[in-house]
Amino acid sequence: MMKHVLSLLLVCCLFPVALMAQEVQYDKLSPMLRRLARQNKAAHRALSPVAKQSSSVRKQPVTVCAFVKVAAGGEACLQENGCRLLSGVGDICIADIPVNALGSLSLDSRILRIEANRSTHIQTDSLAWYLNALPVYEGQNLPQAYTGRGIVMGVMDIGFDLTHPNFYSRDTTEYRIQRFWDMLSADTVGSQLYVGRDYAGRDELLTVAHARDGLKQSHGTHTLGIAAGSGYDSPYRGMAPESDICIVANAVSEDIVFIDSADYDKYTFATDALGFKYIFDYAESQGKPCVINFSEGSPQDFWGYDLLYYEMLSRLTGPGRIIVSAAGNYGNDKTWFRKEPGRLSDGSFLRSYQKMAMLTLKSADAFDLRLVAYDNQGNDTLIINTVDVLQQPDSVLMKRLYVKNDSLEVLLEAYTSCYASDEICYDLTFTGKSAVGASPHLSFEVIGLDADIEVYRVSGKLVDNELNPLLNAGENSHSILSPASSPGVICVGATFYRDGVINYKGKWTAYKNGPQGGRQFNSSVGPAFDGRIKPDVMAPGLHIISSYSSYYLENNPSAESIDWDVRHFPFNDRIYAWNCMSGTSMASPAVAGAIALWLQAKPDLTTEQILDVFEHTCRHYDESLSYPNNEYGYGEIDVYHGLLYLLQADRIEGVSTRHTNARISVGNGCLTVDLGQAVNGVTLRLFSLSGRQLMSTAIPDGQSLHTVPLPRLSQAVYVVQIDGPTNISGSTLIRL
Repeated sequence: MMKHVLSLLLVCCLFPVALMAQEVQYDKLSPMLRRLARQNKAAHRALSPVAKQSSSVRKQPVTVCAFVKVAAGGEACLQENGCRLLSGVGDICIADIPVNALGSLSLDSRILRIEANRSTHIQTDSLAWYLNALPVYEGQNLPQAYTGRGIVMGVMDIGFDLTHPNFYSRDTTEYRIQRFWDMLSADTVGSQLYVGRDYAGRDELLTVAHARDGLKQSHGTHTLGIAAGSGYDSPYRGMAPESDICIVANAVSEDIVFIDSADYDKYTFATDALGFKYIFDYAESQGKPCVINFSEGSPQDFWGYDLLYYEMLSRLTGPGRIIVSAAGNYGNDKTWFRKEPGRLSDGSFLRSYQKMAMLTLKSADAFDLRLVAYDNQGNDTLIINTVDVLQQPDSVLMKRLYVKNDSLEVLLEAYTSCYASDEICYDLTFTGKSAVGASPHLSFEVIGLDADIEVYRVSGKLVDNELNPLLNAGENSHSILSPASSPGVICVGATFYRDGVINYKGKWTAYKNGPQGGRQFNSSVGPAFDGRIKPDVMAPGLHIISSYSSYYLENNPSAESIDWDVRHFPFNDRIYAWNCMSGTSMASPAVAGAIALWLQAKPDLTTEQILDVFEHTCRHYDESLSYPNNEYGYGEIDVYHGLLYLLQADRIEGVSTRHTNARISVGNGCLTVDLGQAVNGVTLRLFSLSGRQLMSTAIPDGQSLHTVPLPRLSQAVYVVQIDGPTNISGSTLIRL
């Protein structure tokens, strides 16, 4: 009965403005847009009658980039309200919308939903963890036939150095970046793009030299190197070193200094979707498959910020169109807990390094919330019943916690979960004059013997405190970030292998963040908020060495991150670096680059087929677990075994699914085998993918290097099987 009462209260109370005054139908707007609509309404009311008629007030209204789901005639409605259509797939549009038009749009039956959220955050661990590593997938020794040639490797990120030699061919004769859209560029004269402008061609790209934020950021230079770097003169080769490169420098929270305040709302999830489409459109213009890496993300939510975003991403992807994204780096944190029925209460302390912290509480039942601010002069306690929240205008309740010489603003807002109509969510936001939970300390407790309540950390940390040791709830769960949480996006977590670094100064530092081969402790875990298993797959993510921006190096000579450079070197009269970084940001481009190799073998590969490859070929760190699961997904990617599976070569009798350690090369009609050591009893066999044995030869005993003529064969992929001592036995793929 209580569930039905609460549902009725929600219907009656949650959106009274929409139901009575019909000024704005707030339930069509995501929270960011609700706030903008309210602010616009308040600002308009504050203007004098003369100012309201002034042309200066009406000119150039503030706009926001948003997803819009439309019914028949919806695009015409947008144009009638002064909106600029930017893109669209089916019934979902991306539009630049005047904030003062949100109210009228929400009341039009042709508009079904409008959604926007702030831009994302980069997904890399703190600089103290940037330690050394071997190249991505140390010892993986991918077949020479698969280098990503003919595939577009897309990366959307921040802090690109377009001049780094890692983005040339290995001999630097070929420049591999084909297109670049800098969303933050101030050089917009003549640009046809929504924000910023794009550049093409070697001369133009090298003249631009770096993204606008490239003097302060280097994240994209590193992730692009992992996905597609040639390695230049180092062992730090990326996974798809001969792929074509198309990149977008988007805007994240760290880039706010580059954005005019009047344009801030132009940079949203919808703008990121335009970036994905830009890369896919370029690949389509070239007739090539494409995989995009996105090592950024934001917390999931129950408002439905991501519903249209997910739909748009699912429509952008398809055969030969893949998006890969980082899971996030919150695996070390307490991010969720559940107070089950039969337990009176549960809670924790909350601590933030910012002036704001936020939780989301979810339940179908009514319950009490007890908040305590602890001060050495005395404590202040605030108890709120959720029924009281639902009875407030717009279901928004504002309170304060008072301590000596300070106060803490408490905002509690209720709404229906976008995933379950019988569940009500409560966003609990704390705002203070200084870091929330530092002084005074702050605890929260959910109370209700029969209530089933889930608590999700949005920002800040759930921490223990001796002031009340019983308030220690929390575990790591539901910490996957969006858009990696999307059904149409491949979500990547990080595994651990390397635990030490010798930097360019010769200093050794050790750091361990997980069991050897196991999940990196800070790699985020699922499930997604709607219950789906995430992540999908794992890859090495700790202490990964890749390219670093020369412009960041030049403009931040005392930055802590430079202590983790492993080498500085000259190129074209500039000093460049190889740097060590860690996080799911580094694991994600490794998987994206591996998928580029798979696309070279099967250009029409889909996300669903890739998940099938993961299911049948991923390595399992812990065989006692059931896969997929919310820690490892399907397990750690096995690039070579995945290629065998895609090409059905693992079904050939006599062919090993283990990759040989021997080096195989093809040239001048011959096949050369480098065993690495002189051994006896080695046999080489060559197979077609249909399973037909085409050649068999014994390598003379005592030889480490042997060359054999190949029979006359058509251009295709073939399998080489080496039989002999265990350390060299296995197979590899070649292309003739």
